[in-house]
Amino acid sequence: MKRTFKSSIFKQIKMPDAFIIIFGIALLAAIATYIVPAGMFEREEVDGITRVISGSFENTEGNPANLLDLFVAIQQGMIETANIIFLIFMIGGVVAVIEHTGAIDAGINLLIEKSKGKYMVLITTVALAFGVLASMGLVANAVIAFIPIGIALARNLKMDAVVGISMIYLGYYAGMIAGIFDPVILAFAQNIAELPLFSGMYLRVFIFIGMITTVIIYTNYYAKKIKNDPMKSVLGDQPFGEVDETEVVEPEKFTKIHAINLLLFVGFLGYFIWGAFTREWGINELVGVFLMMGVAIAIVSRISPNEYIRIFIDGAKSITYGALVVGLARAVVIILENGQIMDSIVNATLVPLQAAPPFVGGILLFIFNLCFNLLVTSGTGQAAIVMPLMVPIVDVLEITRQTGVLAFMLGDGITNIIAPTSGVLMAVLAVGGVKWTQWIKFVWPVLVIWFIIGLAAVSYALLVNYGPY
Repeated sequence: MKRTFKSSIFKQIKMPDAFIIIFGIALLAAIATYIVPAGMFEREEVDGITRVISGSFENTEGNPANLLDLFVAIQQGMIETANIIFLIFMIGGVVAVIEHTGAIDAGINLLIEKSKGKYMVLITTVALAFGVLASMGLVANAVIAFIPIGIALARNLKMDAVVGISMIYLGYYAGMIAGIFDPVILAFAQNIAELPLFSGMYLRVFIFIGMITTVIIYTNYYAKKIKNDPMKSVLGDQPFGEVDETEVVEPEKFTKIHAINLLLFVGFLGYFIWGAFTREWGINELVGVFLMMGVAIAIVSRISPNEYIRIFIDGAKSITYGALVVGLARAVVIILENGQIMDSIVNATLVPLQAAPPFVGGILLFIFNLCFNLLVTSGTGQAAIVMPLMVPIVDVLEITRQTGVLAFMLGDGITNIIAPTSGVLMAVLAVGGVKWTQWIKFVWPVLVIWFIIGLAAVSYALLVNYGPY
């Protein structure tokens, strides 16, 4: 009887919704503005990028957040992340149009037939491809646009949405964290540290191998587990979120129209990637490219204008939950910045490390970046705040600057896969129809293994004076 009573209690206890969790974090941030002394660094603009000036921290008059500030920050968060929020809505709408044509399901079904249903080979290939692309600085925020492909592949393999997200998003982040030839975050950090561009590559290659291997093995393990028993999915009896599985039909036979639509999809994304590297295109251009793609596919598939709008709106409505989470997550950072305690947190944490033993100081720099990344998930944004402070600290500790960059890169990337303040993560989960709490339940083993890999890499760098410089 006692066991039955206890089990019934645990069944009634549910994990709080992501909105509740993030609002709780925002509330704690507001309380912190009354406890943490306010302060700010001076900043300077270098090559169009604003970054802090080392040693310029000064305490300022506090600006603690009141109850109204807490709720206004949510609105401000929605405004500041409007580009990502509307990117989610637009992708949801356009993807609904593409799915309506049957091109994605038919194409993936053909791929599965050609591979004779070897799902482990498909998962491995997709994850490795995105990892390699990300390690060279390709894809970036466009990874959100590929999630529907992963979801469709997982559906046709009779798995769940988490498998679809994992093979693409985690594969991408394995490459992004290693950043072997990353021309953006790595280049920015090495520039601040006055290091040769892409120097220290050999260790980042080994880090990438370790991280992508983790993704491939774990995703295949999970896929095999739910293939044998679908109820072991972290999504329970709804493997694709709120989608009504009774509406899922067998894929059509692959046709020339399907082929044209998929070529349009790949062509438009390729066009965006070209623009991102040659014209510095960003999220706004990605939305524009997607809208053009949707119109082109509708014309080829002979979808009437009224039908196109209906399908588009239905697709956008289906991911409203995830779109709004992005804005709420941004509210946490706004509260810390408006309360003028963000710089105080950085100063109070980093400066004391100068008195630590070199090995301990290096490890603590890595751990600091892991934690700070939960607040500032932008790689370039974090580099602008942290790297100018880390350079003199590693010099005092007699740690190579290359090790400092490595600690930053690993810290900046690893916790992105769980950070509720990450617009990209929330967008990916929104498009995939997976709740943040469900994702955490799946991804924590990867986080632990990646942390161990990162710790081992930083330790090795400290022991061998990883260089140059």
